[in-house]
Amino acid sequence: MKSIHDERYKQLVKQLISARVAAGVTQTVLSARLGKPQSYVAKVENLERRLDIVELVDWLAAVPMQLEDFLLALPWVKLA
Repeated sequence: MKSIHDERYKQLVKQLISARVAAGVTQTVLSARLGKPQSYVAKVENLERRLDIVELVDWLAAVPMQLEDFLLALPWVKLA
């Protein structure tokens, strides 16, 4: 199984979309804040491209959302 199709990754992307929408940020605005084309955001949100940790941190800063808050919203993440 490819890791991009892992249920945990799907939940992570769903949470990214929810955070963006809740902040009132469009894909176009987010892509401009990231200095990337809009297609980059669309590919991540459509599970066509996987984010690494550096990209995740940048994405959350652009929304904006705290990394810890984002992680705690994922049911499979437990922080010590």
